[in-house]
Amino acid sequence: MGQIITQVDAFTDKPFAGNPAAVCVLSESQADDWMQNVAQEMNLSETAFLVKQDDGFSLRWFTPAVEVPLCGHATLASAHVLWSQGHLLPDEVARFYTKSGVLIAKRLGDWIELDFPVNHSQETIAPPQLSKALGVPCKSVLKNSLGYLVEVESEDLVRQMQPNFQLLKTLPMAEVIVTSQSKPDSEYDFVSRFFAPGLGIDEDPVTGAAHCCLAAFWRDRLGKDEFLAYQASRRGGVVKVRYPGGDRVFLSGQAVTVMRGELITNLVYYQT
Repeated sequence: MGQIITQVDAFTDKPFAGNPAAVCVLSESQADDWMQNVAQEMNLSETAFLVKQDDGFSLRWFTPAVEVPLCGHATLASAHVLWSQGHLLPDEVARFYTKSGVLIAKRLGDWIELDFPVNHSQETIAPPQLSKALGVPCKSVLKNSLGYLVEVESEDLVRQMQPNFQLLKTLPMAEVIVTSQSKPDSEYDFVSRFFAPGLGIDEDPVTGAAHCCLAAFWRDRLGKDEFLAYQASRRGGVVKVRYPGGDRVFLSGQAVTVMRGELITNLVYYQT
């Protein structure tokens, strides 16, 4: 019997929307190159690997190309799998030990709330090629540990833009969050998209880590602590954001299981 691997659509309440992640609850730790190979095989923006600990689970995230220090949608998917497959009781809190510290997930009705570190941004001088690479004029440009945070003038610009990914890769940081305030008649407070060709992901459908940056950005501009946000990728996804200040931000989303299979663990990877 191999390891069960589950594909979950995160930050959505319907299949084939939101951001897909693969989740593998391992019976024991595996080598880094094995996990990277599985992530490459799954070819999703993130594959999450969990191993049971005394009071929680270790959690690591891999894109098809690299390991990343933080991923929101794959954490949401992991919590969903732990509850839906009986690894945790419905009223238990999910505790994850990660390279970004201890992360907590808890169920709030049909939603899952994630307790994540906030990521503050600082004003920066935009690289000369940034606007050309994005294909839109930049209203303001900041940077944080995830990449650039670019505000543009309108929701329409966010939705319609078509970046030049090869040019983005030549920038000092090849990861860019693009955001704007939503239209006045929208149910959402702000919209965004996230491009990460440097991580092997041209466009991530819905990005929890980006909302760790957007929370503080929009709190300063809109003067409020709670937001309903929409990531306007082709698949699209909804994120509830709560940031009362301090060093933690609370992101909530829904998740749907779409596929479950078995990893045959006696497969041997041969490198030529």
